Amino acid sequence: MALKDVLIDELRDMYSAENQLVKALPKLAKGAINPKLKQLFSAHLEETKGQVERLKKVFLELGEKPTGQHCNGMEGVIEEGKDALEKDEEGASFDSGLIGAALRTEHYEIAGYEACISMATTLGLPKIVRLLNSNLKEELNAAKKITVAGAPIMKQSAHEPEEPKKPKTGKEKYSAKKSKEDEAKAAPDLNSAGNAA
Repeated sequence: MALKDVLIDELRDMYSAENQLVKALPKLAKGAINPKLKQLFSAHLEETKGQVERLKKVFLELGEKPTGQHCNGMEGVIEEGKDALEKDEEGASFDSGLIGAALRTEHYEIAGYEACISMATTLGLPKIVRLLNSNLKEELNAAKKITVAGAPIMKQSAHEPEEPKKPKTGKEKYSAKKSKEDEAKAAPDLNSAGNAA
């Protein structure tokens, strides 16, 4: 597969990711308790819509259609955001979970744009690099704003009383089981790495 084909696949992945976020960000904005966080999610929704439009321009430059690939990675990251919205936490602790989910989302996008920019640069596609750099700058800025807004929320959360443990939901039990499976699968590789050190 030629690098241009890989780039097109990656761009379709990013296009799918951004479209999924257009649907997910309003839910985060609605669910957030902190007004600053609500505003950040709403503002980033508008940026995300602009990013989708920029990606359409990239595909026009390449003479390709933007559709044709679903971003499973973003689907998983968005699922983490849904999980955070379903937590029984209250106040700043609840918003702290949303901040974590939002930052994972931003960093997933940042990695995707950096990969696409590197490929487009290698292929000598300066107009596409400029368009993608605009999206990357917005993602970096969004991550920074979330981190800054999150600091006082997390400080407040640190002073909230711990709640008594409740029985795990079916979803939490499944997640805990999968976590143990992940740990068991990784153990042989971790043990061999520890022996080599």
